[in-house]
Amino acid sequence: MEHSNGPTTAQAAAPDIELIEKDGEVTLSIGGEQAMQAWERDLMWASADLLCRHGQDFYEVGLGLGLSALRIARNPATRSHTVLELFGEVEELFRTANPVLPPSLSIERGDFFQRIKELPSESFDGMFFDPALDMEVWKDKELWARTVPEVVRVLRPGGVFIPFFSTKPELRWQYVDHFRRIHVERHAYQAYDTTEYTYGTSGNAYIQCFYKD
Repeated sequence: MEHSNGPTTAQAAAPDIELIEKDGEVTLSIGGEQAMQAWERDLMWASADLLCRHGQDFYEVGLGLGLSALRIARNPATRSHTVLELFGEVEELFRTANPVLPPSLSIERGDFFQRIKELPSESFDGMFFDPALDMEVWKDKELWARTVPEVVRVLRPGGVFIPFFSTKPELRWQYVDHFRRIHVERHAYQAYDTTEYTYGTSGNAYIQCFYKD
């Protein structure tokens, strides 16, 4: 999903978080903006399935509705799956909807840009990346230049990094300079008529998988 909402590491006040279910649509709202919607399920599952082809220990940034988290944790190949979530309210909504979780799934609380520096080197086979971040964070070239090498560091050789799908056929500049091999899958999608964070409400979505050599 193409987020333009969410916190920065310097943001002091926690945003309002709510789960909105209306007219057959399900939306996780953070700070008054659409952070995730239930129509994304098939794309999140496809991303999760691709991740699970590459090992058994996985890390995910951003819990959201938990669509990918449960898919990864329930995959027979998965030994462990850790999800990092910044907001307690998001975790509470997820646990209320899913009171019984797979034993392979654990949820941590914290800020990604701090936590990535603390994770051990070569500790995960794959990382799925789908946090809600402010647009200014996405545009911060120096921040990503410092951060993505840390992502590469925590991946095992042959491990993969999969960010959330894009509805623009462009490689994500934040990551592309740090990986030599990239796999892209094209999937059709149909969003809600009310969806605000995609380039159009139907068409092609692109899942990008970055490989650590």
